[in-house]
Amino acid sequence: MAARNASLFKQVLPTDIPDPLPSSSAAFGTPVHPTRRKQISDAIIPSVLPISVPPATLRPLAFRTFTKKHNLTLTSSALQAIADFVGTHCGSGWREEGLAEKVLDETAKAWKKSGGGVIVPGEGSDLANVLKHIEGCMVGGRVDHQRVLSWQSSLVLEQGLPTTAQARPSNIGRDDSRSSLGLTDLELEDRGSDPQSNDPRSWLRVIDAFGQPRFIYNAIQKHFEPVSRRASLLPDPSRRTALLRDRYQLVQQRLLRNEAFQTSTVAVARSKTLQRSSSEIVMPQQAYKLTPIANLLGRSGSTHVLLGLLGTSPTGDLILSDLTGTIALDLQHARPVPDDGAWFTAGMIVLAEGLYEEEGSNSGPGLAGDGGVGGTIGGKFHVSSIGGPPCERRDVTLGVSDSSKGSDVIAAGGFGWVDFLGVGSERASGPMMRSHEKKILGLQDHSTQTPGRSRIIVVGEVNLDSGKTLEALRQILETYALEPAGQTPMTFVLIGNFTRYAVLSGGSGGSIEYKEYFDSLASTLAEYPTILEDSTFVFIPGDNDPWASAFSAGAAAVLPKRAVPEIFTSRVKRAFANANSEAGRFASRILKGEVIWSTNPSRLTLFGPAQELVVFRDDMSGRLRRKGLRFRPADAPDFVSTGSASQPGDLRMSVDQQEAHGRKSMDVDRTIENAESVLPEPRAREPAHSRIPSELHVARKLVKTVLDQGHLSPFPLTDRPVLWDHGSALNLYPLPTALVLMDPEAPPFALTYEGCHAMNPGAIVVPGKLRVAQWIEYDARTRKGRTREVRF
Repeated sequence: MAARNASLFKQVLPTDIPDPLPSSSAAFGTPVHPTRRKQISDAIIPSVLPISVPPATLRPLAFRTFTKKHNLTLTSSALQAIADFVGTHCGSGWREEGLAEKVLDETAKAWKKSGGGVIVPGEGSDLANVLKHIEGCMVGGRVDHQRVLSWQSSLVLEQGLPTTAQARPSNIGRDDSRSSLGLTDLELEDRGSDPQSNDPRSWLRVIDAFGQPRFIYNAIQKHFEPVSRRASLLPDPSRRTALLRDRYQLVQQRLLRNEAFQTSTVAVARSKTLQRSSSEIVMPQQAYKLTPIANLLGRSGSTHVLLGLLGTSPTGDLILSDLTGTIALDLQHARPVPDDGAWFTAGMIVLAEGLYEEEGSNSGPGLAGDGGVGGTIGGKFHVSSIGGPPCERRDVTLGVSDSSKGSDVIAAGGFGWVDFLGVGSERASGPMMRSHEKKILGLQDHSTQTPGRSRIIVVGEVNLDSGKTLEALRQILETYALEPAGQTPMTFVLIGNFTRYAVLSGGSGGSIEYKEYFDSLASTLAEYPTILEDSTFVFIPGDNDPWASAFSAGAAAVLPKRAVPEIFTSRVKRAFANANSEAGRFASRILKGEVIWSTNPSRLTLFGPAQELVVFRDDMSGRLRRKGLRFRPADAPDFVSTGSASQPGDLRMSVDQQEAHGRKSMDVDRTIENAESVLPEPRAREPAHSRIPSELHVARKLVKTVLDQGHLSPFPLTDRPVLWDHGSALNLYPLPTALVLMDPEAPPFALTYEGCHAMNPGAIVVPGKLRVAQWIEYDARTRKGRTREVRF
């Protein structure tokens, strides 16, 4: 009995109790809540049977959660990854029980807390790590909020998820500027108090054509995709076709975004033709509709508007091609829109309105392709009006409002999330960069002295084999060396050709003579150490510079063109090194003077995506005059003749623009799309009144042609070769803030068209004038340039 009592009243260890829950009966050990034991038992947690969830089925729910609720955008690969995750861990209850919506909501929150951008990519480990942590917070297909809160609280300490400081695909728009500018958050905050950050030159970046990110436009998904394929100088022949196709699709999507080609929801009167008056082009109420060339078959006698690439057939006839086919053109009665307002050559993408006429039964197939062989549609298209595609403003492309230089990002529309130049996208870093721009450049306070520092000096046709060029350059440097300390221009852009004749082809000697030319330039620059130590010099080569000039003999070389080889630039670099070392003896300088040898074309960015300056050297106007189409003089009285005695060479303008023209402002005429053009300020130095119309007309015509085409080389590849894998470096989309078209055959100008300020500095030594040097002075503060002259 004692033994039995001992066993009965012996102390029971906690480990012997099968369930530590309190009991309602000390004798029987009955738990208070018997069912609770089943809930905490791992053996009876409901299992999830994986299913397959198609991404298309999950897309509406993902759009509501990621895009509308959290302002995020899923790529196709990311949607596929999330659909697989939902099907595996939520099972058949993902829709009926609302499991998928909670998973998507927690995934979006975790992505934003981890520092992810507005674009959620499926590639890489960023999204995979987020889904891995969400998987650890799920029980029976449901998200355990306690585990989520515990994970989020330890996220900052443990840093279990990747942040934006880690590597990310270069094509994704980033949500902060530290990844786009290569800075951490701490460095970016400290730059506000750093005196060097108040220098605009510290925010300047030079991007060469071979280092620029490559994008192609996906016409099906209507967004830009990065080119993951490695660039090659000898790519597959299919890349030549892809080069032209990408350029066509880029212009087509830009055209379809224009209001003139968007169908209105309100029924209006239909008008088939362009309406013209003596003062302006009147847009009809009905929107235009593009017709693919292949759809012309069987529609003889009908009027259509075509968008295609001008070209020539093997027999020399003019043809128009798009992605569906090719058709012969008849320009006998065609009129350009506006009259004599732009050039049209083979290799350009144009809009053509006219009448389609099928071939007669008595005419058989020939070499011109009238039989429809090889994609050529039989018959002819009789063109009545021809014009370039309407240009799209930069703020429209990027989706920002057009407020006075302090625009905010619009939530919808545009391609503001695309990082076109690798310096940050508009949606990610645009507002912050513009705030820095206002603070440093003093855009709000016009009494500041920063405008002197915000200038960019552009000098063209610096022929170093000419003694007059070095004298003119010395006088220009002397002009800025006399300015107060701290007011030196931040950048000097010197554009070739650096010799008058092609090097290594018998014109200007060989490599030894070419190096001596730059040695002479180094001696000239060394005379102004205060400029070298406080500015950035950028050199852009021309067609006469090596190494392409060795086999092109000064003809149109392949684009983009690489920088001047380093073996010729050692003395110039040494001049900058000596100037920086001398300046370091008196004061420690973090931001030193530098020299950059860039490509042709090149791009300069200031404050990330806030400002973009494109620099291009080409004899473009001469090539356009040689290759351009010529139209018969207008017979109708409602057309303004280009040979008018009152306004020779003038373009057709609206009534308001004619009044502005009377005030000698360089406005640009309205195009077919009735887009609003920007009226720039008059040039600083006006030539004689008798020469204003002709020179201004040539400048307008050149700028309108290039910007409407959205391409720096709108010529056939036989006339101006282009590297197929680097053709995107020649695109002008989105439109840059400023464009430098260095063309010695065109008159110097500085005018604005659709928000883009176009400039041509001309040759540094003015032809026809005795010892006069000219250049362009561009002010990043006002985003305007002016032509300056000085005697030497």
